[in-house]
Amino acid sequence: MAYYPKSQVTTNLYTNGNELCYVSNNVEYIGYYYTTSKGRYFTGKTPSDSLDLELKILNPTLPTSPSNSQPNVLALDEYNFEKNVTRYVELKKINPNSVNYLPTYFPTLPTQQDYTNGEMRRYFCKKTNEIIYLEISKDTYDKLVGRDPQILYQLYLPFNLPWQLTGSKEQVFTTNKNIVELTSVQQKLPMLAEYLKMDFTKYYK
Repeated sequence: MAYYPKSQVTTNLYTNGNELCYVSNNVEYIGYYYTTSKGRYFTGKTPSDSLDLELKILNPTLPTSPSNSQPNVLALDEYNFEKNVTRYVELKKINPNSVNYLPTYFPTLPTQQDYTNGEMRRYFCKKTNEIIYLEISKDTYDKLVGRDPQILYQLYLPFNLPWQLTGSKEQVFTTNKNIVELTSVQQKLPMLAEYLKMDFTKYYK
């Protein structure tokens, strides 16, 4: 049984499947689990449970890079998908003149009020059929969530993250890292941390 300080674990999490598997044999895991600040997953509600077998994210379909065999994540602002969009519009028989809004890279910057509150909200979308992310404005996020006909919402999964800004740097790093990892598992967003370049103290002050 491993020991972790309370500040370094997130406990009483639960998965219904299709999210985690055992490290030892890759068998899908269903049940309670907890995570550590180092990004590791274990069975049980807390570290005090008698059995705490290590888990990992279940993601058998991740693409690999031929150069280093590591999962590859692309950002929409770095990816030319115009042909894919055009093809989608043709297949779905959508009038291209009716669509005049596509997501663009537009990160939300913290305000002074956000620093006073200690946190902000960041908005993103993921291409539904590829591991491609883009940080977007709240306005674009609202259009995707509301399925605004002026935007190709069918191609994107919108989501947002609470983002801690103040406190000790170590605490900010751990809190934002845990949020990203939990969101990645719960909403099935592979390689989200890699898209964010592991910069869990971004905008820290």
